[in-house]
Amino acid sequence: MLTSSPFWSPVVAGLVPYVPGEQPKLANLTKLNTNENPYPPSPKVVAAIQAAAQQGLQLYPDPESVALRTAIAQQYGLQMDQVFVGNSSDEVLAHAFFALFQQGAAAPLVMPDVTYSFYQVYCGLYGIPMHVVPLADGLRVDVETLFGPSGSRIAGVVIANPNAPTGIGLSLAQIERLLQMHPQHAVLVDEAYVDFGGASAVGLIDRYPNLLVTQTLSKSRSLAGLRVGLACGQRPLIEALERVKNSFNSYPLGRLAQAGALAAFEDQAYFAQTCTAVVHSREGLALQLEDMGFEVLPSQANFVFARHPQHDA
Repeated sequence: MLTSSPFWSPVVAGLVPYVPGEQPKLANLTKLNTNENPYPPSPKVVAAIQAAAQQGLQLYPDPESVALRTAIAQQYGLQMDQVFVGNSSDEVLAHAFFALFQQGAAAPLVMPDVTYSFYQVYCGLYGIPMHVVPLADGLRVDVETLFGPSGSRIAGVVIANPNAPTGIGLSLAQIERLLQMHPQHAVLVDEAYVDFGGASAVGLIDRYPNLLVTQTLSKSRSLAGLRVGLACGQRPLIEALERVKNSFNSYPLGRLAQAGALAAFEDQAYFAQTCTAVVHSREGLALQLEDMGFEVLPSQANFVFARHPQHDA
């Protein structure tokens, strides 16, 4: 792999890119390394994608994704202009970091030291300084510690809830406490795994103008292959994301992605059924691991974090 080139911009040589989970080349493997859903998407999603593939592919998709954003807004009790969609939650997060957290060299972004590793990649890409806060006992996030160094100015706060890779979630009371601690700063709550038992902060949006919530359709809605993510927040935050999007790619979601994602939100029964099945499997796995002597953290995600006191991984 190249480490430099005279044609690169200076910043590129210093980037530390995210490494996606390995895609196995062998058949008959149970793939666990990227926390994908073991169940296929709703049959209604497949039908919607097939129907969309039969018409209009010569035309650009709706750049505003109005039908999809309307469905998401209705699901969460929001207005359409409080919803943003993009090509995966990773893209949505990237836009949010660019739009909200570039506040100068003296204003670091605060985050736990053990969390989704892409956050540090975005900071490196955009030149955002970081202040990482150690997890508390039990590998938990303590919101009371999420401040800048010595109370200095910060760019904002980002957390995953439930956290990855621990699977431990924060309560809504803890999220509210964090928002109240930082009324002048954006607080981004990444809810990639929230549908497996976590407490969503979407219901807090109307009370907290500094709250941005991101979610993905990759995990709980079985659409990792479609690449659809979303953000919810008050209009000024969503407008910031829209400005970045339209300075980068005005058509982030193709016709097939919009059709499939819309059908996924319309089939809430299938969504609930598969989430329940995943949670049941998670709890069963945790019990079996504990019976084998493993220490297992309480998970509200679709994975478990476990260690054996006598054996290394």
